[in-house]
Amino acid sequence: MAAARFHVDLALREAADLALPAGAVRHVQVLRLQPGDALTLFDGRGGEWGAVVTRMGRSEVHVQVGAHAAVDRELACAVTLAVGMPANDRMDTLVEKACELGVAAIQPLVCERSVLRLQGERADRKVAHWQGVAVAACEQSGRTRVPAIAPVQPLAAWLATLPPAAAGERLLLSLGEVAPLPAPAAARPIVALSGPEGGLGRAEEDLARGRGFVPVGLGPRVLRADTAPLALLAHVALTLEGSR
Repeated sequence: MAAARFHVDLALREAADLALPAGAVRHVQVLRLQPGDALTLFDGRGGEWGAVVTRMGRSEVHVQVGAHAAVDRELACAVTLAVGMPANDRMDTLVEKACELGVAAIQPLVCERSVLRLQGERADRKVAHWQGVAVAACEQSGRTRVPAIAPVQPLAAWLATLPPAAAGERLLLSLGEVAPLPAPAAARPIVALSGPEGGLGRAEEDLARGRGFVPVGLGPRVLRADTAPLALLAHVALTLEGSR
């Protein structure tokens, strides 16, 4: 049975006597781990460490950190998803599955047709929640780097922050008559823009084209707002990693 994996938001080093943070402590208790049991730690900076539980209390768990393993389970190209946030719990699912598939970063957007419109403290709380979802997905999937969930922005404001040209692909997932999704190239970053329920408006697509986004399609079927970006990520992952 594989050792339980936990993200620790601290710089890890071999031979350290480490008190686990509260979230990891709860998971250790749920799993009923005992002193002497092995686990795996990662700090999101690359690689992972073996560790052994050394002592436990009612609200604390101490571990001895072992050797660093320079494992790399990231996609060969960095994919950023800029998504018009789907409503209800669909954004939670999108974040979770995108992290499992290897996304490098997620930019939540408010668009013309958005049902979910977040701002202020409510937006900040949601972003913190989604960051927690990302951490949990990385713990489960074996990733050693945690994707960043950026603050919520209106689409136009986010596009305005982008330079006119970039050293990578900018893809606009469109419902119109467009070219099929191209094959990705290793080490060439991708920024993929996807709309909310109902897609992006025509003016929004024009703004995106003005920032270098190329409209592409995902086939003849209409995919939900939370499905389309995941289909793109799966395409990238299978193309670059299918022969491994």
